[in-house]
Amino acid sequence: MNITVGDLDDKTRTVSVTFEDAGVTHTRPVNACYGADGKYDAAATKARVSEVALGVANKIALGVINNPVATDAKTSTDTTTA
Repeated sequence: MNITVGDLDDKTRTVSVTFEDAGVTHTRPVNACYGADGKYDAAATKARVSEVALGVANKIALGVINNPVATDAKTSTDTTTA
C-alpha cells in the first residue's frame, strides 16, 4: 500500500491521507495526535495513519472501498415535458 500524508490542518486537527492499493485510491482525513504538552506529534500521527491503513486495506480487499464510477454528466433523469 502506498500512503501519502498531507499537512496538518490546525482547524480540524487532522491530516489528509491518500491510500493507494490494488488500483484503488482512497483519500480521507485522519485525526492527528498531540502530546501532553499540546503540540502536534508527527511520530504518533504516523503510527495512527498506519493503523488506519490496515482497516482501509481490508475494506479495499473486501470491495467496500473502491474507485468511484464515472458518470456521464450529460445524462438527465428529468422526464418532465413542456
